[in-house]
Amino acid sequence: MDQYIGKLLDNRYEILERIGTGGMAVVFKGRDHRLNRLVAIKILKDDLAKDAEFRRRFHDESQAVAMLSHPNIMAVYDVSRSEQVEYIVMELIDGITLKQYMQRKGGPLSWKESLHFITQIMKALSHAHGRGIIHRDIKPQNIMVLRDGSIKVTDFGIARLASAAQSTLTQEALGSVHYISPEQARGSRIDGRSDIYSAGVVLYEMLTGRLPFEGDTPVSVAIQHINSIPLAPRELNPDIPEALEAITMKAMAPKVENRYRNADDMLYDLEEFRKDPSIDLEYDPAKLFATPDVADEPTQVIGTGSRRRSSDTGSMRRRSREEAERGERVSSSERPRNRQKANMSVPLAVASILVFIIGIGVLLWVVFFSNSFQSDDRHTVPNLYGMTVEEAMADPKVQGIFEIVEGGSVSSSLEPGKIVSQDPEAKQQVTGEDLTITVTTSAGEEPIYMPDLVNKDYLEAQQALLDLGISKANITMTYETSDEITENYVIRTVPLADSAIQPDTVVEIIVSQGPKVVQRTMLSVDGMTLDKARELLEGENGLGLVVKAVYIDSDEPKDTVLIQSIPTGTQVNEGETVTLQVSSGSSTSSGENNTESPATETPVPSESPAPSSDPDVKTVQHSVTLPDGDPDEIVTVQVRGSGYDQSKQVPLVVQSVVFNITGKGKQKFDIYINGERDYSIEVDFDTGDVKLG
Repeated sequence: MDQYIGKLLDNRYEILERIGTGGMAVVFKGRDHRLNRLVAIKILKDDLAKDAEFRRRFHDESQAVAMLSHPNIMAVYDVSRSEQVEYIVMELIDGITLKQYMQRKGGPLSWKESLHFITQIMKALSHAHGRGIIHRDIKPQNIMVLRDGSIKVTDFGIARLASAAQSTLTQEALGSVHYISPEQARGSRIDGRSDIYSAGVVLYEMLTGRLPFEGDTPVSVAIQHINSIPLAPRELNPDIPEALEAITMKAMAPKVENRYRNADDMLYDLEEFRKDPSIDLEYDPAKLFATPDVADEPTQVIGTGSRRRSSDTGSMRRRSREEAERGERVSSSERPRNRQKANMSVPLAVASILVFIIGIGVLLWVVFFSNSFQSDDRHTVPNLYGMTVEEAMADPKVQGIFEIVEGGSVSSSLEPGKIVSQDPEAKQQVTGEDLTITVTTSAGEEPIYMPDLVNKDYLEAQQALLDLGISKANITMTYETSDEITENYVIRTVPLADSAIQPDTVVEIIVSQGPKVVQRTMLSVDGMTLDKARELLEGENGLGLVVKAVYIDSDEPKDTVLIQSIPTGTQVNEGETVTLQVSSGSSTSSGENNTESPATETPVPSESPAPSSDPDVKTVQHSVTLPDGDPDEIVTVQVRGSGYDQSKQVPLVVQSVVFNITGKGKQKFDIYINGERDYSIEVDFDTGDVKLG
C-alpha cells in the first residue's frame, strides 16, 4: 500500500503518508489540492478491490454515509475510484481513539467525563438512525477524542462491509465482539437498538475501567453476551451515581424490548441525570436482565356458545329436544379438534427443546473441542505496550509468528518511539499465516506553541489560550496605554508568539488602554470673555480641552462667560469637552427682580446680592447636578437662604452648575430647580465643608 505515497488520485488528492490500517482498508494522510486542505484517504485493500460486488457495496455504503452531517460524526467528503483504486476521502481528525484515551488514563474515567463522551456518542447515533443508517460496530476504537474534548464517531456503515469480507470471527472481529449486541452474536436481524447496546458497553467500560465480558475466544465472549449478566458497575466502582448505572444497564439489556427504544430516549435520560444526578429513574435491573420464560400455549375455551347466564335458566329448560341434540353434536365434533391441537403442542415443545440442546452442543463443540484441531494454528497476541519497535521485533512471542508493521505515531506522554497502541490488541487469539501486528508509536509530548495574539481583542485572545489547554488561572491581564493599539486589544504577550509552552505556563496578556491621557486641573473662566476663555482652555499653552459655547440671554456684556460646566479645581482629561454659558448681551427679564417664593411662577432673580464688606463673610463653591432630560432644554437653578439668593438659567447639556455662595459661620440653603425645591445643604464657611441638610 505504501506504493500509493506521492500519487495524485483523480488529479486532486495527493497521498502524503500512511497513518493507519484496518481489516479492509489502509488510511493515508493526504491533501486536497482543489480546496487546499488536509484530508484522510481510506483506500480499499487490493484483495477486496478485486471483488466487483464488494466494490459496489463499498461505494454504495460510503455514499450513504456521506449524507450524514453532524459535529459528532467524522465527515465523508468524497467517494470515488481512480485507476482501479477504491477510496473514501474523509475529514482529517487531530486526536486519538477513545480506546487510547482510556489506556492513557490507566483506569476508569470519572462519571462526569463518561457522561460528556456518551452524550456526544448518542447524539451521533440519533442523527444517523434518523436517516436509516445503523453503525453496527460501536466501540472505543471507532470513536475519536479531539483536543477540545469533543468526540467524532467514525466508520459508519463499514461494519456491514466488514461482515461480508470475513466469514469467521478472526483477529479483526475480536476487537468488536466485546461490544456486539446479543442479536448480533446470534446472527439475528438488528436495528438501531443494537448500536444502543454497544454504546452501553462503551459507557460501562468508561465507568468501570473494564469490559463486561472477557474470554479467550471470540465465540466465548459472544456466548456471554447472549447468556450472562454483567456485574453492576457500582460493584466495581462505588463512585458511579445510581442513576448513571441504571442508564448503563438499561442500554445493555439483553432483550431488545427492554432497552431504550431509540437514541433520543437515552439522550433524554442522560440530560435529566445531568440536571439532577440524584434522580431516581426507577429502572429495575431484575426485570431488565430477566431470563425469558417458556411461553405457555394459550388456554382454549370450548363450547362458549352454549353457555348462558343464570337468568336464562328457564328458557334453557324450554329448549326443544332437537336443539339439545344439535348442541350435543356440535360439542362432540369440537372436542376431537381441540384434543388434536393439545396433542400437537407436545411434539412441538419437544422439538423446540431438542433444537435448543443441539444448538448448545454446537456452541460447546466450537468453544471446547474445535480448538483441539486448531491448536497448532492459534496464537495469542503479545502485549507490546511501552516497547520500542526493535524490542517488539526481538520479543520471543513475536519472532517467527508475527510481523510488526508501523502504523504511524501520535503525541503521547510515553517516550518517543515507544508503542502506545497495537492492532490486534494484546491477549487476543488469532489464526492464520503471515500474521501482522500494526503498532502506533509515541511522538512524545506534542509541544504547544504560543499563538500570535497581537492586535486581537483581549477576550478573543484569552479564549484562544483556553482552547490550547492553558488554564484560566495561568492567564494574567495587565494594562498599558498605547497610541497605536486600539483600547482593549492586545499590545504583546509574554511569552512571545511561536514560543514553546506547556499547559502550566503562566501567560501574560498586555492589553491597550488607548492613548495616554494627560490630566489637568480645571481653571475658573467665569466673567472672562469667550476668546480669553478659549485661549486659556484650548490654546497652545492651555489645558488642551475642547470648548463648547452656549449663548443665553443676560444683562452681562456680550461674550461674557457666565457659567462653566466643569467646576474649578476638578481634574479633567486632556481632550475633554467643557461647555461654557456665554451672555448674548440681551435680557428677557422685565420689571424689577422679584423675591417671592420660588414655588411661584414669578421669574426668579438672576443676580446675587452685592458682596459684603464684613471680613468674616466668606465664599464657598457648590456644584448643583442637573436632572436628566433633553440636552437643549434650559432650566432655572436657584440657591436661597440666610440672605443669599442667586439663580442661573442653564441648558441640561452642561450636566452641573457651580454657585459661589457667600456667608459666615454655619448656614442652611435650599436648592430649587424650575421653582421646585430639590434638596437642602448646610455650609460651614469657616471650614468650607458642605453637607446635605
